[in-house]
Amino acid sequence: MIRTLLIDDEALARDIIKHYLQSYAEIEVVAECCDGFEGLKAIAQHKPDLIFLDVQMPKINGFEMLELVDEHPAIIFTTAFDEYAIKAFEVNAIDYLLKPIEQQRFDQALQKLSSKLASKSSDKATEELIGNVALSPAQQNRVVVKSAGVIKIIPVEQINYFEADDDYVKINTTEGNFQKNKTMSFFEKTLSTNQFIRIHRSYIVNLAQVTKIELKEKDSYIVLLKSGIWLPVSKTGYAKLKEALGL
Repeated sequence: MIRTLLIDDEALARDIIKHYLQSYAEIEVVAECCDGFEGLKAIAQHKPDLIFLDVQMPKINGFEMLELVDEHPAIIFTTAFDEYAIKAFEVNAIDYLLKPIEQQRFDQALQKLSSKLASKSSDKATEELIGNVALSPAQQNRVVVKSAGVIKIIPVEQINYFEADDDYVKINTTEGNFQKNKTMSFFEKTLSTNQFIRIHRSYIVNLAQVTKIELKEKDSYIVLLKSGIWLPVSKTGYAKLKEALGL
């Protein structure tokens, strides 16, 4: 049996999928969820093989939910999302069902499922998909993290800087530090360059927090943030910082 979750805030959309799934005896719906928070709990509890996942949901959206999942099952998106996201699905070979969902299109998606489960390639493709869609402006105004089992949504305005921390990135905010299992390159590509600049291989700074730039030694600079923290600036980072600040 293929253990399956339905994660969608629209009950009608879930009902349509369940109706279509009646023709697939090998698929068992083990739980239904109406938002990303419930989805995360159900994934941890049921360890599903397949998820039908809506993109636009309250609290956290489908992509933000996936960022908090350690191991991704096969995913079929059910969405009314924009053309940018649909192109990302196609490039990364992740199937999607555009609402309103038609039976024929649903059956086509299920035909692709067997090969994806067999190849076990869906996890890598999903990681690539998250990275691509994160470049959308809709994903640039907040960062979602999980700390001590609690999901926190951090507006980027509250972030002072990002710091490389082994396999994680430390996010320094007005409320303290958080960790996210991403790379510095991910945030460098994702965040608005009008607001965040990578000043060092280990640091990305919020320009609004910079109060002073000082020469530490020859070709080596440091910046002072409003919080009183000093951060190192590389030669390349100094050039980027000067350009961003119009110096």
